[in-house]
Amino acid sequence: MHIRRVVPNIPSRSFGKSSEFYGVLGFEEVMDHGWIMTLASPGNPSVQVSVMTEDQTAPVIPDMSIEVEDVDAAYAAMRERGAEIVHPLSDEEWGVRRFFVRDPNGRVVNVLSHL
Repeated sequence: MHIRRVVPNIPSRSFGKSSEFYGVLGFEEVMDHGWIMTLASPGNPSVQVSVMTEDQTAPVIPDMSIEVEDVDAAYAAMRERGAEIVHPLSDEEWGVRRFFVRDPNGRVVNVLSHL
């Protein structure tokens, strides 16, 4: 399975303070939907961190996001192994197809592909 990127998701109540803090480390804002903001390295845009106040359509804020080439294959593989699906496979209005799964450590992983 081909992984495109991995992004940590940090719960936040202050996008401004988070943007300023990570800006000191060289990150710049590349997306802001009001409930999730993604910051990336200008020199290496696949290096990212997201801060979230909530998840617009899911019951929890995931601990990380993993973008894969084929989210349907990843979903099928997780279901086959009996993994706990926290949020079902869904097409989201912001252009991703995703599901949430709980890892063996209890962490929630958002697995996605862009549409």
